[in-house]
Amino acid sequence: MVRLIAAIAAALVLAPGAGRAAENQNLFTLSSPAFADGATLPLKYAGGTLCGADSKGGNLSPSLAWSNPPAGTKSYAVLMIDPDGRRGLGSVHWVAYGIPASVTGFAEGEVSGPSEKYVGGKSTPGLAHYFGPCTPPGDWHHYTFTLIATDLDPKALEPGLTRDQLFEKLAGHTKGAAGLIGRFTKP
Repeated sequence: MVRLIAAIAAALVLAPGAGRAAENQNLFTLSSPAFADGATLPLKYAGGTLCGADSKGGNLSPSLAWSNPPAGTKSYAVLMIDPDGRRGLGSVHWVAYGIPASVTGFAEGEVSGPSEKYVGGKSTPGLAHYFGPCTPPGDWHHYTFTLIATDLDPKALEPGLTRDQLFEKLAGHTKGAAGLIGRFTKP
């Protein structure tokens, strides 16, 4: 009887965790082999000379990968935002959309310039492609990468949309989102 009670108690304790593990395998996720969520972005991904002559970054875009999109996804949008930038007003580093549902990521450096895999929006400095971190020395910022699944055809939106314009166009068309945060400060 004691063994039976112990087995039932173990099953009750383990079952919720086992269910969450199976559920987590089906979550819409965004990841990068270049850095873990919440970890420091390597210097090569920083903004380079766009951030000033003393910047040692290469403005190389990190590789990104995603999996398990929500049902009905036809395209994706990706944004990279520094909420700490411009003294708390935030800075938009990358706006991309019209990414076909068949695309499951970007290789390192692939979005450092224009790409046929996405439609370029407009970042705070007016760029249509990735623009790496540009922080003052010793000032840690958080760079949020957000992947949004949509029910829009990849060719539905015109190029050059800002973050706010994109959000207006995506209203009522989002299926889900996944995020990843990298931290950075200029050495």
